Amino acid sequence: MGLRSRLLLKYKQDIIDDLAEVKEKPAAEVEHLFESTPEPEPESIVEESGIDLVDEYLSDHEKNFRLIVLEKLLAAIDLSKIGKLEEDEARKQIQELAQSIINEQDIPLGMDSRKKIIQLVEDEILGLGPLEMIMRDPSCSEIMVNGPKKIFIEKGGKLTLSSVQFDDDEHEMRIIDRIVSRVGRRVDESSPMADARLADGSRVNIIIPPLALDGPVITIRRFPSDPLKLKDMVGFKALSPGMAEFLSSIVKVGKNILISGGTGSGKTTALNALSAFIPAEERIVTIEDAAELQLQQSHVVRLETRPTNIEGNGEISQRDLVRNGLRMRPDRIVIGEVRGAEAMDMLQAMNTGHDGSLTTTHANTPRDALSRIENMVAMGGFELPMKAVRNQIASAIHYVVQVQRLEDGSRRMTNISEIIGMEGEIITMSELFAFERRGLDQNNKIVGAFKPSGALPACMSELERRGINLDVDYFDPENETLV
Repeated sequence: MGLRSRLLLKYKQDIIDDLAEVKEKPAAEVEHLFESTPEPEPESIVEESGIDLVDEYLSDHEKNFRLIVLEKLLAAIDLSKIGKLEEDEARKQIQELAQSIINEQDIPLGMDSRKKIIQLVEDEILGLGPLEMIMRDPSCSEIMVNGPKKIFIEKGGKLTLSSVQFDDDEHEMRIIDRIVSRVGRRVDESSPMADARLADGSRVNIIIPPLALDGPVITIRRFPSDPLKLKDMVGFKALSPGMAEFLSSIVKVGKNILISGGTGSGKTTALNALSAFIPAEERIVTIEDAAELQLQQSHVVRLETRPTNIEGNGEISQRDLVRNGLRMRPDRIVIGEVRGAEAMDMLQAMNTGHDGSLTTTHANTPRDALSRIENMVAMGGFELPMKAVRNQIASAIHYVVQVQRLEDGSRRMTNISEIIGMEGEIITMSELFAFERRGLDQNNKIVGAFKPSGALPACMSELERRGINLDVDYFDPENETLV
């Protein structure tokens, strides 16, 4: 029996156990379950925060009917056979059976409610339960489940409280078991935290009681199936055309770039967009904690870390992968995010012929980003003089790109800085472009301008030698781009 079949059978038993109180009864005996109830008032926390509820998920009438249809369907279906079918065929069979069960019930139900219940039953058996309804919305970039009754979603950089809910903690835990089982992991009281990845590449973090006090917490970071290109980011006013032209040029000629920003600021999106300009003939090795990058080149080797197993053994860290990646004859190394002792190995790789390497780190300014790299090297146990570490950083990293998520939800590339070298024990930097805020418009959206500093990058002559004639007007401070 395959993994999918075993998971479905286990899931069936879990649902049956939880629905034991819902017995098969004549319609007359259960009609009281479907009496309509007034829509609950939004919670005060929602009103105070300005977050709006989305369309109603299910009425009480539909919720109770869904439980009965689900129980009857699970009693009638052979999930070991369903698990062997292709996804479309499995869904088709579940739809037909659910429809026949609904038709047998002598309870009035509108066509829209029927379709909704059939879809939810499908999702419950084959998908992620109530979360599937949110996952079908491509504009939703993050899903944050704060216990079974509070699910927040992010759209366009703004948080919204969804009316979608789990039935209870047990219902949410069944979905969590499904998520982690598919990647060979488990979550329980002895191991209450886990990272996983969904089939569509979305990144999932899970933490459950006793560490999470208000119920199981699920955080899903979603990524578009068609990653944004640099020209798309220009269209969204995340950077100016001159900045985009400059960045694409320095990637082509093999400059090492560090992308810095806070959580959710768009570091991975920027890294994906810049990596598109790596020449197709080069061998790229990507190293990530959780695979998120979507490189379009054909010669890409993707590596992902591995956590410890149940016995606490078998961990493969990013540092292990960086060391191994250097033995794989890469032309470029792309590290999803540098966050620990691998910082030193990354600097050494950048200084030993792996030009054009890209990585990201969490920091609020370009200067903070360099300090963070310095601290990571120190925390790795390398007993080197501070000046030696800074010399390594100054010679390894050529440019720091700062991205930021602003309070109106927009994401902007707020700074591009070039590392010039060392003056004494200080790393010197030259700001090439910066985003200058100038207020709010009538819709409370931040307005401003991408403004060149007037300094020319040191690589201009190298770009010319490589056949890239970058217009010097891009660096003229008079040529600002208003957004």
